[in-house]
Amino acid sequence: MKHAALAYNRFIYVLLAFLLALPAYSMGKPPAGEFYEIKVYHFKTAEQEKGLDDYLQNALIPALHKIGIAKTGVFKPLANDTAADKLVYVFMPLKSFEQLLSLPGKLEKDAGYNTAGSVYLNAAYNNPPYTRMESIILKSFRMAPQMQLPGLTSPLAERIYELRSYESPTEKLYVNKVHMFNEGGEVPLFKRLEFNAVFYGEVISGSHMPNLMYMTSFDNMASREQHWKNFSADTAWKKLSAMPEYQHNVSKAEIILLRAAPYSDI
Repeated sequence: MKHAALAYNRFIYVLLAFLLALPAYSMGKPPAGEFYEIKVYHFKTAEQEKGLDDYLQNALIPALHKIGIAKTGVFKPLANDTAADKLVYVFMPLKSFEQLLSLPGKLEKDAGYNTAGSVYLNAAYNNPPYTRMESIILKSFRMAPQMQLPGLTSPLAERIYELRSYESPTEKLYVNKVHMFNEGGEVPLFKRLEFNAVFYGEVISGSHMPNLMYMTSFDNMASREQHWKNFSADTAWKKLSAMPEYQHNVSKAEIILLRAAPYSDI
């Protein structure tokens, strides 16, 4: 009996050591969250658009690839054709806030980036490459900790990317809307209905706070319209949206329909 007890204790010790040595993900630990930066370039002329495309395609995105940011999205609103204030959205997924803070310094030291982006970087004061630039910083949702590449099959030129910003009247109601996405079940609902969400994020720095943002994607405009019809008619959504605890948590919804640039990673 004594030998059996010793053998059992040794087995338990080895088993515990093995379990402690397993990687965190094999123990069921959820993947770490991410940070995102969305840069919004405002421009007016075809010359500025060409300069931005050249900089993003040949300088910024290759430099980001070199430092491990493999999937950068570049998108332009469908409304650009008729808008006076034209826009380019650049979406960058980041592993940590520290990576965001260190990014400018790494780019500054990258000789290839500085050479390829010299026209943009050294633009004259009276010939700027854009009229204004915004930066929005986000933290990924608990229920959607990492961005996902959309599982679309249509040609890139037909795809529709939908960026939404939900503004809330107060910080408390904003937290309530984020809760609705996570614990309330809105994120799983989008997944079940195959909205091909790229990311969900809490805005921690931006000009429309308190707000959250997320991006869904579709093979074409007809698919987008059908998906939203299915969403509105879904029993789970009707039940969730009618819950008293989730009322009045959005004061403004901004919907931006986009197409990906030919050189976009997403």
